Amino acid sequence: MSHIVIRGIPFATRLRAAQGGAKELLKRDRARAQKFLAGKSHHAFVAAKAKRYGSTGTDSSIDVTDSGVTYTTQVGVGSPATDYTLLIDTGSSNTWIGADLPYEPTSTSYDTGNTINVSYGSGGMFGEEYTDTVTLGPDLVIQNQGIGVASYAEGFEDVDGILGVGPADLTQGTVSNTTEVPTVTDNLYAQGTISSNSLGISYEPSSTANVSNGELTFGGTDITKFTGTLNTVALTTTSPASLYWGIDQSVSYGTSQTILNTTAGIVDTGTTLLLLATEAFQAYQQATGAVEDSTTGLLTITSQQYAELQSLYFNIGGVTYEFTPNAQIWPRGLNSILGGEEGQIYLIASDLGSSVGSGLDFINGFGWIQRYYTFFDTGNTQLGLATTAYTDADTN
Repeated sequence: MSHIVIRGIPFATRLRAAQGGAKELLKRDRARAQKFLAGKSHHAFVAAKAKRYGSTGTDSSIDVTDSGVTYTTQVGVGSPATDYTLLIDTGSSNTWIGADLPYEPTSTSYDTGNTINVSYGSGGMFGEEYTDTVTLGPDLVIQNQGIGVASYAEGFEDVDGILGVGPADLTQGTVSNTTEVPTVTDNLYAQGTISSNSLGISYEPSSTANVSNGELTFGGTDITKFTGTLNTVALTTTSPASLYWGIDQSVSYGTSQTILNTTAGIVDTGTTLLLLATEAFQAYQQATGAVEDSTTGLLTITSQQYAELQSLYFNIGGVTYEFTPNAQIWPRGLNSILGGEEGQIYLIASDLGSSVGSGLDFINGFGWIQRYYTFFDTGNTQLGLATTAYTDADTN
C-alpha cells in the first residue's frame, strides 16, 4: 500500500464577501477559541461556495479551494454519489452534511437510528447519524463511514457541512449510543486504502479568493510540496490543547523580543487568523505600533510601519520557523472580503481573548498553515512541519 495524493484542481467559483466583514470573522474565531478552551470541539465558517468543474490529470483528486477565509473540498456521499461542499476542519472530527444541499439516500445509506449533536463556536448542528459510502477521490472510497445528516444547522453559510479530520476522541458524546466515530482518515487506514493513519496538508497563500491551491495527502506526505526537512514534534500533554492538534511553542518578535514563552496551543485549519494570548497580543501590538481599525476590528499599520515590520519567530520542538512580515498581513487584494479599505494593510494576528497559562495560548490558523507544510500524524501522535516554496512569498 502506498499513500495517495489528493491534488487540488481548477474550478470556477462565485466570491461572496463575509456578511459582517472582519468583525464577524473575529467574533467567530474567538468563539471557536473559547470552545477549544472549554475542551469541546466546534467550528465556525464564513466562505464562498465552490462550483465543481471536474478533474484534470491522472491523480486521485478532490478539490481544495481557498475561499478567502478558509478551505473547502468536494466530498461524494452515497452510490451513486452526491457531491457536497465540506469545510476541512482539523479542530473537529465529525463529518456531516445537510447544512445546505439535502442528503440523498441511496442503496448504501444506513440510518443508525442514533442522533448527532455537535456544538460549534458560533452555531451547531443536530440530526441523524447514518453510515454511507464516502468518496474523497477515485481511489479514496470509504465504506460504512459514519456521517451526520443535519435536520438543523446554524452558523454555516454556503457550505454543506464539515469534513472533520481532528482526533477521533473529539466525537465522544456527539452521537447517541456511540463511544466515538472513526474519522475518514481512520477508516481509510482501517480499510487498507492508505498505509499510515496520517494526513498531509499543503496550502498556498494567494491574492485572489476561490482558487484551487491546496492539497490533501491521506496516508503520507507529498515531498514535492515542501522544501528541506520535515521536522516532527510530539503533541502537547497540556490540556485543553492536548485534546486537539496541540503543540508547544514560543513566539518572538524580531530576533530579540520574546512575546510568548514556551506554552501549549493548537494548529487549526478552521481558524482563519493567528490568535495569541492577550499578553502576547498586546506585546505584539506595542512592538509593531499597530492600531485597531474601527471598521474591521483588526490591527492595521501604515506603509512605513510595514517597511519596518520584523519577522515573527516560532520555536517548535527546537526548530525555529520564520513568519515573515508579508505573512503577517492579510492579502491586500482580498481586503474587500474584510469590509476593509483598498490598499490598507491589516495584520492577521489577533487577541485570543484569554490570558497566558490557560492551557491553550495560541492558535496557528490557516494564515499560518499557508506558509508551512503540515503533517497530522495520528498514528505516531506527532505533528510534522516543513518550509515550502511559499514560506517567504511576498504575495500578500
